[in-house]
Amino acid sequence: MAKGHRSQIKRERNAQKDTRPSATLSYARVSVQKACFVLDAIRGKDLETAIGIVTYNPRYASSLIAKLLKSAAANAENNNQMDRNTLYVEECYANQASIMKRIRPRAQGRAYRIEKRLSHITVVLNEKK
Repeated sequence: MAKGHRSQIKRERNAQKDTRPSATLSYARVSVQKACFVLDAIRGKDLETAIGIVTYNPRYASSLIAKLLKSAAANAENNNQMDRNTLYVEECYANQASIMKRIRPRAQGRAYRIEKRLSHITVVLNEKK
């Protein structure tokens, strides 16, 4: 149990927050495996290169990640006063979200379950030193 007044506890917790610009897409209608193909291609690249990669990538997840990159870049410029030309993709990952379960009728009265997977996609940018 933390000691001190509630406002002091909040102040300490906020001091430890990550200040890097990021953008998160929750409950994206794409599986983690399919999103990771695109995320692996842009990890560590500078912002303009990463946007170029996802623009010409034919996968569905690349359109979602392109919007995320642009949103994270806008957060960096507006909230953190960072220069867009020095930004690069420091972290990008996809975590599994809930699964939509559907039923597929099969022969002889049976039913197979179809699992439509969702994911939470996060992109974190940073400035090159």
